[in-house]
Amino acid sequence: MSERKLQILQTAIKIIADSGYSSLTMRALARESGIKLGALQYHFRTREVMLRALIAYIAAEYKKNFELVNSDTDSLDIDELLTFLLTDPVEGLFQEDRLWPQLWGMMLVEPLVADLVDGIYKEYIQMFEKSLERSGSTAPRAEAVLIMSMIEGTTLFVAKGRSWSDEKTTVYDLVGAFIKGRYNNNA
Repeated sequence: MSERKLQILQTAIKIIADSGYSSLTMRALARESGIKLGALQYHFRTREVMLRALIAYIAAEYKKNFELVNSDTDSLDIDELLTFLLTDPVEGLFQEDRLWPQLWGMMLVEPLVADLVDGIYKEYIQMFEKSLERSGSTAPRAEAVLIMSMIEGTTLFVAKGRSWSDEKTTVYDLVGAFIKGRYNNNA
């Protein structure tokens, strides 16, 4: 991907995180990127093409960061997966506590976003499922979904700017302790 396309996608993330997904128009993206609409359309012909590239970029960055944690993602243990998902794995690039709630909203109106975000979740759930199988879980898929639900749910309550954001560290510690306790401290 060219440096210019990457800059445009990062600007799209900033628009979504700062102003909401409804603010992400091709005109707004061109303006925020400091280019003319025609130049933007040279890189991304339509909004759908841009959205596809945006979600693919987000997914690729998360996958790359999983690989940084452990080059063999199939062998990550539950604790490593929790650490990855309860921290901002891409060092603030995606402003995840503001971006993901917007992506959830986009999923309701943009089938493309729904499919691609579901793909990201499926990958994470599969990694948890494999780790849970290794831990002796009798219902690894259901438990993986439960764990992902707890992790994602924290965003609604303790993300930056939320009423209980000062409880973020404690909530994350409790989620980790709950899951570790469930798996006899083998997590």
